[in-house]
Amino acid sequence: MASIFKLKDLSFEHSKSPIPEFLWHTSPNLSKAADAQHIQFYVRSLDSGKFSFPYHFHRNAEELFVILSGSAMLRTPDGFRELTEGDVVFFEMGSSGAHQLYNHTDKPCVFVDIRTTAGIDVCEYPDSGKINILPYQEIYQGQDKVGYYLNEDKPAEKWPPEIIRDAAAGD
Repeated sequence: MASIFKLKDLSFEHSKSPIPEFLWHTSPNLSKAADAQHIQFYVRSLDSGKFSFPYHFHRNAEELFVILSGSAMLRTPDGFRELTEGDVVFFEMGSSGAHQLYNHTDKPCVFVDIRTTAGIDVCEYPDSGKINILPYQEIYQGQDKVGYYLNEDKPAEKWPPEIIRDAAAGD
C-alpha cells in the first residue's frame, strides 16, 4: 500500500546540536511509518544562516536530496554550488559523495533527505577526522587507524592450554 505524507501535516523537531551553527528541523523518520526496508527518509528544514550535518560521506549508503522550497549552498569535493527549489542531488558512496548544506538565504530551505540502508554504514567526516558507525552512532577519531594484527600476537594465551597444542611439538 502506498504511504502518502503531506508536508502541511508533518511535525518538525529541532536538531539537538550543541553547536549553534548546526540547526535544522526534521520530521519523524518517515521510513518507519512507511515500513520501508532499505531506505530512510525525512523532510528537513534548514534555517537561515545554518549548516546541515557536518561535512560527511557514507561508505555503505547512497543519499539523495530533493529541494522542496527555498535554496541552499551545497559543498562537495568539487566545490560549492547553489541548490534551488526542484533540484534533485544524488550522493554516491565514498569520499566523492561528501556533502554539506548551508542556508545562505533569509528563508528556510525545505528538502527531502533519502538514504539507502544496507545494514551497517560507516560515515566519515573529513573536516574533523571522525568515523561514525551507523546505525549505532559509535564515533571514533580516524587517526587511530591501526594495522589489522596490532595487539593480536600470542592468541594462544587467550585459550585454555588443554585445547592448544604446543606448536613446537609439530604435527
